[in-house]
Amino acid sequence: MQKISRLGLGCMGMSRKNMDKSVKTIHASIDKGIALLNTGNFYNAGESEIVVGEALKSIPREKYFLSVKFGVLFEPGGGIYGLDTSPFHIKAQLNYSLHRLGLEYVDLYQPARMDSAIPIEDIMEVLVELKQKGFIRNIGLTEIDAETLRRAHKIHPIHTVELEYSLIGREIENDLIPTARELGVKILTFGSLGHGLLNDRTLEGKASGAMRSPMLSPENLPKNLPLVRALKDFADKKGVTLSQLMTAWTLAKLPDVSTLIGTTSPEHLQDNIDALGLDLSHEDINEIESIAASHKIFGNDMRQLVFKNGIAEFIHK
Repeated sequence: MQKISRLGLGCMGMSRKNMDKSVKTIHASIDKGIALLNTGNFYNAGESEIVVGEALKSIPREKYFLSVKFGVLFEPGGGIYGLDTSPFHIKAQLNYSLHRLGLEYVDLYQPARMDSAIPIEDIMEVLVELKQKGFIRNIGLTEIDAETLRRAHKIHPIHTVELEYSLIGREIENDLIPTARELGVKILTFGSLGHGLLNDRTLEGKASGAMRSPMLSPENLPKNLPLVRALKDFADKKGVTLSQLMTAWTLAKLPDVSTLIGTTSPEHLQDNIDALGLDLSHEDINEIESIAASHKIFGNDMRQLVFKNGIAEFIHK
């Protein structure tokens, strides 16, 4: 069997509006050997957890590994305005998630981001307590720096660190990935399609991302299309879709890492699984990276989203 365990199903797009299709996608995922499911209490204002809970009612508990993130605050109509990783509120956030999911515990629980005003030690104290009480089985962290990972791991072993990684966003290669490997922490990546830019749909005029990126703005998207077309031409030569190529590139670059695929469609799920069968040679990888290096990316000066005292702020890297 292919190493389906290298893929995880991201459930961000799931809601009651697409309940039936999403439930079928989750069932198909588990049937095909993708046991890792990834959701968050803020995905569609909790509706993702409701859908996941509905899908899992008929699935034996040992058949899946459920990762849940917490803390991001969205305002009505969309848009992030803050983060709640206050140690005082963590237990309540998990309680609400468990009720929506219809479960007694989750396999991995993790703050979605870090608040610079809250020491990681304070967050870890609560997470360790929840683990000791059996409400979570493992502790994870998301989008953190190497120093924070080390500090957290000193208190209690971190099971998984979840990080963004793509052909046009490779910063974690420098420090975070080596640190996680040194500590024996599993790595889970997301965002292989570069916020939706590196996707076949972009060339069809249907560019979309979970959180709208400046790269997809009316001003920047036309300037970024030459890169997308060049990568699409290479994908065509390999007989695969662009999204499959980007997933395969991620898996080839990080052979000891798993990556999330986000879909609410069983058909698209199979497309992503098919990427596991694409073996990229060193020459293929070098050519893909050469294509990326030869194109300037507009809108990827990427304002970084940071949080302090619960308030969201964009800063330039």
